[in-house]
Amino acid sequence: MAKNERGFDRPEAFAAALARFDPDPLVVCHNDADGLSAGVTLRKAMARAGHPSAVRIVGKGENAYSDAFRDEFAGRPLGGLVIADLGVAPRLPREDVPTILVDHHVPTGHPSDATVISGVTDDPIPTSSLLAYRCAKALGPADDLLWLAAIGLIGDLADEAGFPEMAEARARYGITALRKAASLVNAPRRTSSGDASAAFALLEKADGPKAVLSGEHAETAGLLEAKAEVAAALEAARKLPPKVVGDVAVIRFSSPCQIHPLVAQAWRGRLKDRIVIAANTGYRPGWVHFAARTATDRDILAFLAEHRPAGADEQYGNGHRAASGGALRVRDWNAFAAGLGFGPEMAVGDEGA
Repeated sequence: MAKNERGFDRPEAFAAALARFDPDPLVVCHNDADGLSAGVTLRKAMARAGHPSAVRIVGKGENAYSDAFRDEFAGRPLGGLVIADLGVAPRLPREDVPTILVDHHVPTGHPSDATVISGVTDDPIPTSSLLAYRCAKALGPADDLLWLAAIGLIGDLADEAGFPEMAEARARYGITALRKAASLVNAPRRTSSGDASAAFALLEKADGPKAVLSGEHAETAGLLEAKAEVAAALEAARKLPPKVVGDVAVIRFSSPCQIHPLVAQAWRGRLKDRIVIAANTGYRPGWVHFAARTATDRDILAFLAEHRPAGADEQYGNGHRAASGGALRVRDWNAFAAGLGFGPEMAVGDEGA
C-alpha cells in the first residue's frame, strides 16, 4: 500500500484495505459537519463497491476509543470497521476486526494492525471529509460526492482555500449554498441532546447543498430548530467576561449545549496574545468540557500535555496544535485550573454546576 513519509496510508490504500472486509461492516463517525460528511461519503462509496454498512454516530460525551465503546462492540458481529474523524489512537475498539481510520487530527498513537489514512502530514491538511472523498474516488466514480467534501471543509476550517476540490465545488454548487448547508448540518451536535442522526440522514438523502436547505426533506426543519437553540445558548455565554492569569484566559459558563468551541473561537480573536479556554460546567453532569484556542504560535497540544492532570483520560488534549480541548471530571478540572494559577473562583463543585 502507498504510504507517505510518516508511514500513513494514502487514500489509494482504501480499496485494498476494504477487500479484507467481511459482510456487515460498520462506519463510525464524528457528529460534526466534517465527520458526518465523511461518514456519508464512505458509506455511499462502500455500498457502490459491494460493501453495504451500518453506521454509528458518536454522540454527546462519547469517545470511540473508550472502554464504553469497546464494551458496546465486544459481542457484535462485525465484518470490518471504518472510523472517520475521530482521531487516531494506539488502541482500536476491536483488535480482531479489519479496521480503516480516516482522520486529520494529530495522532495520539499508531495502531499496529489498521490502515490509517491521515492527512496530518500534508500541507495544507485536508479534513476527514476530503480524505473520505479521495478514498471514494479510489473505489470508483464519485464526482457526485464532491459537495459532501466541501461541506466538511467549510464546517471544520476557518479558511478552506488551498484545495483544488474546494475550488471545483465552489464553481459547481456556489459558496453561499455550501456555507449555509455546512452551518445547518453542524447545528444538531451542539444542541443539548447532541443527536446528529437527522443531519446524517439529510446528507444521505440530499443531492447537493441546495437540497439540504430547500425544505423538501423533513429533517431540514429539525436542523433549523437546532440552530436556533444553539444560537440562544451562545448569545448568553458570550456576555460573560474572561478571567486571565498569565498567558491563559478562561471563560467559564454552564450550558447543556456544546458551545464551548464557539465561545473559545470568539474570544480567540479578541485575546490574540493568550491561550483561550472556554469551560462549560453544564454540558455533562460531573464533568467540565472545555475548548482551547489561540491566535499565537503556541502549540496547544503541547501546552495541554504539560498541564495534564493525573486523572485525565482519552478525552483530554486531542485535536490540532491551535485548536484542542477535552473533558475532565470535576476534581481533575479543579486540579488543572489550580495548576494554571487560577484560584478558588475557577473551582467547580462536585455537582458540576
